[in-house]
Amino acid sequence: MLKTLLVCGVLGVLLITAKCDDPISVCVEYDNDLRVDCRTDPKPNKISSYEFSWSTGTKETLINTNVSGSASEAQFKDKSYVEELEPHGYRMTLSDFTDNLPHNTTYMCKINGVVARISVEKEQLVQCSAVSVLLKSSCAWIVCLFLFIYQTHS
Repeated sequence: MLKTLLVCGVLGVLLITAKCDDPISVCVEYDNDLRVDCRTDPKPNKISSYEFSWSTGTKETLINTNVSGSASEAQFKDKSYVEELEPHGYRMTLSDFTDNLPHNTTYMCKINGVVARISVEKEQLVQCSAVSVLLKSSCAWIVCLFLFIYQTHS
């Protein structure tokens, strides 16, 4: 009992201080919308600018932006929207577009000039659920910790 309490306490401290390092993640929602989450460190007293794009080969296509002087491709104008994530970052959702995705795509987001990118093959896109995103991200070790806690209680 005391050993289990000690292990749970140590793992709890580790989980509280744990931070996922992936600044960008891509997944498909249940209604076939493409979702790109871009997490950044907040910049005090600065209005955030964002750009979401993808590239295949050497061609980069701008999907959504709030940068003055930039415009997204016409095909995405009414199909994408961006919302702010708490505590920091942005989420771009591209409505009903997963059937038209290129085979091997690099997804990019630029927030306040900082670029994050991830390359994903169309067949490897995961559903947007907590478990699948954890397993796909660099935070997969957290799942192992939960399994360890479960095993120690069994």
